[in-house]
Amino acid sequence: MTKNYLVVFGKCKGSNFSGHAPDVLGCVSAGDTLEEMKAMMREALEFHLETMVQRGEAVPEAVTEKVDFKPGDFDDVEYFVIQQLEVNVPAREAVHKHRDAHQAA
Repeated sequence: MTKNYLVVFGKCKGSNFSGHAPDVLGCVSAGDTLEEMKAMMREALEFHLETMVQRGEAVPEAVTEKVDFKPGDFDDVEYFVIQQLEVNVPAREAVHKHRDAHQAA
């Protein structure tokens, strides 16, 4: 199954890109280019969601549709890119089956 999460990428002044998904708290990533950042953020989200499923936690719904910025949000950022990022969400059964097979090996 896949879900489309809204992701906020920020080009940090004099540095790289950072990214986060408002619906998946604690999941962040960084990359040197926007394309690398998109790939790194997808990987971070998929790993984060898989870990949540392994722990028996509910996968957050993708509900955020827009981001409201405040003046201070631009202090260390040149610009933001906001887009939907499609990520694979593991089914609980598949994660448990994979974990059980790994433990048996």
